[in-house]
Amino acid sequence: MGAGTAGLLAGAALAALVTAAGTGAAGAPAPAAPVTGGLVAAPGGAGPGARWVRDEARFAPVGAFVPSEAVTYDLDLLPAAAWIRVGQAVSRSETTVVAEVRGLRPGRAYGAHVHTGVCGADPQAAKGHYQNKVDPVQPSTDPAYVNPYNEVWLDFTTDAEGAGRAVSRHSWGFRPGEAASVVIHDQQGGAGARLGCFSVPFVSPEDAPGRS
Repeated sequence: MGAGTAGLLAGAALAALVTAAGTGAAGAPAPAAPVTGGLVAAPGGAGPGARWVRDEARFAPVGAFVPSEAVTYDLDLLPAAAWIRVGQAVSRSETTVVAEVRGLRPGRAYGAHVHTGVCGADPQAAKGHYQNKVDPVQPSTDPAYVNPYNEVWLDFTTDAEGAGRAVSRHSWGFRPGEAASVVIHDQQGGAGARLGCFSVPFVSPEDAPGRS
């Protein structure tokens, strides 16, 4: 079977799973809200001093018949049609990022970080980790820069159903246009092979209420 045929078949399978989930089919990893594929306001609001946004999608392989903002590079550890949602609350003094996933391998530890590039067919398209204080030496490997205080780490361990959740809070915000995706890695910590990528239009403190 050629790569093109495999991509078409995987895309067809993704479409079938998404349809099944939308109708509440048994066993389908249904999200808490409809899959929008776009930026929307998070439920409940965050008060006048913060802006809440979220984006969600289902993973599809490179070349899939049904494209997605979420790309999987490893169909074993991150299956097609696995679901991801990333929410962000931004104020003038704090940024909170929440990642939720469903449909991954049960009982497994995964790493995840906010990256500076958008997802592409090449896992390296997402570039490196977003850093509040940028390491002058790139690619960055210095623990003084590669750590959960200077970066947005969203490591999680899935439960028996293959679902996981992580929250990261910082007293700093993203520079405009420099945070672009969440990459899921095969191990927790500062590194690990890239299993999948979700392009997310993060916002910066300049977008928070009360900024002129």
